[in-house]
Amino acid sequence: MFTMRPATGGDPDAVAAMIHARCDWMEARGVPSWREDAGDLAGQAASGAMWVLHAGGRVAGCTTVLPQAPPGDWTPEETADPSLYLFTMVTDPAYRRHRPGTLIASWAVDHAARHGRTRVRLGCFSPDLARYYERQGFTPVRKQQRAGALQYLLARRAERLDLGALGLSCGT
Repeated sequence: MFTMRPATGGDPDAVAAMIHARCDWMEARGVPSWREDAGDLAGQAASGAMWVLHAGGRVAGCTTVLPQAPPGDWTPEETADPSLYLFTMVTDPAYRRHRPGTLIASWAVDHAARHGRTRVRLGCFSPDLARYYERQGFTPVRKQQRAGALQYLLARRAERLDLGALGLSCGT
């Protein structure tokens, strides 16, 4: 059973270890990683916006959830639509067979619906990652240039899901 809960001040080291495991996995496959940003990403655990996926007392994944869109990514009409915004979704490859990214995305869709939001929105810079999110039910909204790279923006309608059937419980 997996549990999704808000990160606490005691989580940064475990989140950093999980991020380094993901970086090792990516680098072994010739995929660029964000190893140099691992400390900053793990530091988000103390920000109050990060949620962690736990399994067997270990951090199996994390994501940062914000109630407002990042500046410049979404149109004023999209920003007016009450949505949650996911950032820095990272999972431990040791849990890959359990599909932790799908668990986190499903939790976010249900969490958004429970809190009166209509959508979950996210962005990424990899076409492979954009296709991965599409397999999780996210719809491409558009591509745009950002920070010198092509960014893929995607959204999914919020809805209540049976998280228990997925083997997921919520800590809060």
